[in-house]
Formats: sequence, C-alpha cells, structure tokens
Amino acid sequence: MDRTQLIEAELDTLYLISQILNSNHELHEKLQGVLEILHKRSGMRSGMITLRDSENDGMIVSVVHTNGASTPSQPVRYQAGEGLIGAILTEGSTIIVEKVAAEPRFLGRLGLYDPELPFIGSPIYMEKGEVVGILAAQPDSALFLGERSRFMEMIANLIAQSVNMLRSLERKQQDLLSERDQLKQALIKNYRFENIIGHSPPMLKIFELIRQVAKWNTTVLIRGESGTGKEVVANAIHFNSACASGTFLKLNCAALPDSLLESELFGHEKGAFSGALNQRKGRFELADNGTLFLDEIGEISASFQAKLLRVLQEGEFERVGGSKTIKVNVRIIAATNRNLEKEVTNGDFREDLYYRLNVMPIYMPPLRERTEDIPELAEFLLDRISRQQGGRPLEIKDSAIRILMKHHWPGNVRELENRLERAAIMSSSGIIDRDVIVSTGLEDDIEQSEYKPQKITSLAFNDEHLDDRERVIAALEQSGWVQAKAARLLNMTPRQIAYRIQTLDITMKQI
Repeated sequence: MDRTQLIEAELDTLYLISQILNSNHELHEKLQGVLEILHKRSGMRSGMITLRDSENDGMIVSVVHTNGASTPSQPVRYQAGEGLIGAILTEGSTIIVEKVAAEPRFLGRLGLYDPELPFIGSPIYMEKGEVVGILAAQPDSALFLGERSRFMEMIANLIAQSVNMLRSLERKQQDLLSERDQLKQALIKNYRFENIIGHSPPMLKIFELIRQVAKWNTTVLIRGESGTGKEVVANAIHFNSACASGTFLKLNCAALPDSLLESELFGHEKGAFSGALNQRKGRFELADNGTLFLDEIGEISASFQAKLLRVLQEGEFERVGGSKTIKVNVRIIAATNRNLEKEVTNGDFREDLYYRLNVMPIYMPPLRERTEDIPELAEFLLDRISRQQGGRPLEIKDSAIRILMKHHWPGNVRELENRLERAAIMSSSGIIDRDVIVSTGLEDDIEQSEYKPQKITSLAFNDEHLDDRERVIAALEQSGWVQAKAARLLNMTPRQIAYRIQTLDITMKQI
C-alpha cells in the first residue's frame, strides 16, 4: 500500500468511525464497532481499548478485536508504569514499537499480538489532560508508522469526544435523579402529619385516621365540602405510606367528559380515535406501584362508573383501542363533596362502586367547625402569599383575626386564602388589621355569627403585647362599639378615646 492509498483508507475509516460514535448505541457497542472498522478498513489489527478503572485508578481492558478473539471473559488490568499500556498511562503520549518481539516492556497478557508486527498505543484524553483510556492496535506492516500513529491519535480524539459526551449525559442524568430525590424528600417533608395545619379536636381525629390508613394499601374515600383540604390529606396519606417512593398522580374527574376521562385514565393505542397519533399510557399505568388520587369522583357518569369498578376490583384494564389486558397495582384515594349515599338511593351512583370506594372514609370538617385553627391557618397562608408576592413582609393583627373567626366560611380554607390574598393586595403597608379585612367585604355577615369575643380584662397602655390601635379596637369590639364603655375598659375619658379613634384612623362600626 502506497501513501495515497493509505490516506484514502484512513479518510474512509475516519468517516465510518465518526458515524459509529454519533450513533445511539451503547458506549461498549460503539467502541467495538470502532475496532472492527480499524481492522477491516485501515489494516490496524488486534485492536484494544482500555478505560480507566474508577476503583484503583488503573486501566481495565474494555473491548478487543482480532480474528477469532473477543473481549476476555476475565477483567485484564494495567497499573501506571506496568507494561506498554501502563507506560502510555504514565507518560500520557503515543508509543510506537517497530517490532513487538523486540520490546521488553510488552507483557502479552491478552495473547492477541503478532510478535513480528509493530504496535501503536495512543492515550484517550479528556479535558485538562486527563487520560481516561488507551487505544492500541498493530499495523499490518512497518511502513508509514509516523502517519499511522497520527491517525491513531485522531481516532483516540474522536473516542474522547464520545466518552466526554457520555459522561456529560451521565452527569445530567445523575443531577436529574438527585433533583428528583430532593423534590420527593421535600414533598415528604411538606406532607408530614405535623405540617398539616390545625390542632382543633376535629383535626386531631383526622391525623389519627391518616396515621392508620397510611399503614395499609386500602382504598380511601375523603369526604367533605369544597375547600376543606381533601387533596392535602391525600398527599399526606401517600407520602407517609409504604408506596411513598412510588408515583403520586391526581386527576379531577369533573374536568373531563367520559371519552377523554377514559383515555386519560386507561391510555390509548395509536389510531384509537382521531388525533391519537401515538400510543399513550394512562394514569393507572403511570401510577403503577404508586397512588392515584381521583378528585370529584361523584361527578363521573353511570357508564364510566362500570369501567372504573372493574379496575378497582380486578386491577386490570385495556387501553382505548387496544385488546391487551394490563394489570397494575395502584392505591386509590378518591374524594367527593357529594352525598354519595343519597346518590346511591336515587340511582345516580352505583352501589357496588360506592362500597368499593368507601372502604375507609375520612370526613373533613368544614372551617366553621374548627375556627380555633384560623389563627394558625392565617399565618401559614400569609407566609405562602408573601412568597408569591416576592417575599413581601406581611403581618396580620389580632383585630383582623377576630373578624376572621366570626365569619361562617362557606368556601372553607380556600375562601380564607382568597380573602387573605385580597387583603394583602389592599394593604399598602403589608399590615392586615380590622379595617383592611372589612374593606374586603368580610364584615357583611358577621351579625349572623354566634361568635363571642374573649373578654378583655386589661387593656392598659403599658401592655407590651398589643399596640395602641389593637387595644382600642379590642375594647370597642367588646363594648359593642360604644365609645363610653370602651373608654372605661381602657381607663380613659370619652374625650381621650375619641381622640385615639381619630388619630389611629379607626373606622367605627355602626350598630
């Protein structure tokens, strides 16, 4: 072979090797393909690629290629300075041997090499000069060894790029896995029992029920009015259960018609309906070995109730447009604000599905039945609103809390959050007091409440726990907004309290 033929063969080899290294194959397959092309296209026989051993910082043979030989069944390792491979690792540069038999450093551990032929070994460099591997082969003749060594270095550089890209992908994948684990741990932390707001007797009963049902894989039906925190409880059950490491998926059954609900829960095959361009897994399949939260379960139609019942009973279903039966192990948590017993009596909800869902019911109390939790809830919700508003400092005064505790709360916790967010927007200072709450329209229904304010026994102006404005408002509330009575509670004269009301900008309530 003359120099022109050699150059043409090497160019052809470089092109084919670049295609192999840019393919979607695993790294081991890519490296094996590189050695095969070197052997067939450029006369580089007995190819070998070693990669750095992460355990002892030596080199371990990854792939070899020669006629009638394959990668050794037992690992072959080289330490720095050990044999020709160890010398390349130590020196970090290409080594050319004109005849293997004449090289005292040659160890011949693989039994691959022809002792009468040359040998070329080139380091595979990563960034910052790190040697991560070695590419070695035997030219089929001793001609043009200088050109062939440069060619081997070019191949080694291409391999280095592929290894570098793979390492980068592995790092990104590891980062994603770490981020996923961190988010999962954060979720578990957020939904620990002690992080659910409320210490009223009704909520303490809820906590005990959650602890009990979280131990088992039983179906749970969370009952209660809208806005009582049913989804929060569903999260707490999942993240405190044995399947906490599994997927937690949720679906609002009222948000979709039957056709879309079936596809969303069971998935569909390609071409199952117009627009089904690809196969798609449903929520049941995606939540296998995890938890599926079905909110507004009372809204599903009678026809779909039968399909859902089969999955709950048998743990199996078929994708829309498919015939293959898929089995899953999914914990079901359902929620509804409907009176399912009445729905069953009226024939609107299947009795067998009702009993399948109602294995372990949890009744969420409305906010009006646990008003003692309102101060703690308000602080928690304001902290969340503060973060939503860029970390803006927000403070709620006792006078505002007293009004919140008088309200009937037909919208429950969701309404409380809505009111507090509105109050935060309307307060330019970030301080939410009685007047700010009144400005949101909340005071309209207070007269219908049976709330009785706590009796004020001491409101002297040296009380360090309340500021002047809060003390005056508290006295006015206790006295039925009669200034003279409020003045006596504060050990003030009527003129003094009138002055305070004016200077503190207190809006008087007309009784």
